[in-house]
Amino acid sequence: MTAAAPAQLGQAVAHCQEVTRTHSKTFYLGSRFFPAAQRRAVWAVYAACREGDDLVDDLQGDAAQAGLSDWWARIQAAFTGQPGLHPTDVALAWAAQTYPIPLPAFAELHEGLRMDLRGHAYEDMNDLTLYCRRVAGVVGFMIAPISGYSGGERTLNHALKLGQAMQLTNILRDVGEDLRRGRVYLPRTLLAEFGVTLADLERGAVTPEYRALMRHLTGVARTWYAEGHAGIPCLHGSARLAVATAARAYEGILDDLARGDFDNFGRRAHVSGTRKLLMLPRAWWDLQSRPAPLS
Repeated sequence: MTAAAPAQLGQAVAHCQEVTRTHSKTFYLGSRFFPAAQRRAVWAVYAACREGDDLVDDLQGDAAQAGLSDWWARIQAAFTGQPGLHPTDVALAWAAQTYPIPLPAFAELHEGLRMDLRGHAYEDMNDLTLYCRRVAGVVGFMIAPISGYSGGERTLNHALKLGQAMQLTNILRDVGEDLRRGRVYLPRTLLAEFGVTLADLERGAVTPEYRALMRHLTGVARTWYAEGHAGIPCLHGSARLAVATAARAYEGILDDLARGDFDNFGRRAHVSGTRKLLMLPRAWWDLQSRPAPLS
């Protein structure tokens, strides 16, 4: 690999920083607690993942298929040390050379994005869990090697659960928005179990049955958050606070969803910047009460 010139790399990282700051204020807040080099690599990973996600959201038909194929080719080229001129490619190539970020994690993400393009129908919770793993859970596999960690496979499984929890949170927040894109992530078996119909969803009907379904899925997300939080003390250094901050802020979206009586058709649950800052002491305290393992 021919290393990027410092100025080129600096511009590439600045681009990835801006993508992260613009598209996920929660993730960006957490990223600020990483040491400088790790922070740049985290921004590069986020920007690369975000570009793939934007392709399947913003394009349609053959254009989306071609765009995703090009994105995947660019990811692979970056990992072989032959990035193009796009700033995200340059930053990701540097990150992949500097840290042992696994290319198979991006391959799983690619498969998850293809599920969106195919208009995948989610039959049951196993189906939805696989999607959450592919489009977000595997991001934990990308971030953990950047921060460094102990605990081996067990820590990676915790990271996987945390990413899945965040994706399920996105799905619960964005039911109405996804419907407008023609996507329904809520599994058919759960809709039937709770007595919610597609017509109910299309009408934006926040019925008692729908609220019960949302409470159930919120419970699943919180279980995944709890499993994910258990692995945070195994991360190295200030990455613990970085990930804990992002995770706690993201879980706060579920609190706001409940405060809004689970109306995710007419409003978008969120956590204000002030509330995120107020969560920092709690995230720090939780880490102090759960010290990192010795090995």
